[in-house]
Amino acid sequence: MQHVLRISRKIDYGLRAMIYLASIPDGAVVPFREIGRKMSVPEDFLAKILKHLVDRGLVRSTRGPRGGYALGRPAADISFLDVIEAVEGPVALNVCLDDEGCGREPSCTMASVWREGQEKMLEVYRQARLSQLRLPEDQGVVQLGLRA
Repeated sequence: MQHVLRISRKIDYGLRAMIYLASIPDGAVVPFREIGRKMSVPEDFLAKILKHLVDRGLVRSTRGPRGGYALGRPAADISFLDVIEAVEGPVALNVCLDDEGCGREPSCTMASVWREGQEKMLEVYRQARLSQLRLPEDQGVVQLGLRA
């Protein structure tokens, strides 16, 4: 059986929600149920993820019968890494690269490889912007149901 490094469902769902929000017209808000339905994200999970995104300022929420969610900053200013760290915290490819470290670095011959791999991966995520990943209009992002 092959073991692979995986992005968690929480990150995947957070990114899907953010891509949807990047695809709605400026000034509009969308109910979280619509985000969940359009992007195939379970509503109970989505509510928790949106709270993290709001807390980090990536999403803004509006309460009330005409309320909903929208991006908290321009899509061009939000990277994949911003979303990943908002929902899961700092990224560490290997335990030796997290804040506490593994304690073996002075004699470990692998640490430099893990560090270089992590930096290259993080650079890809830093450069990927939501503005580059908006959904085309024919993919279900329509004016109906959106609230200005």
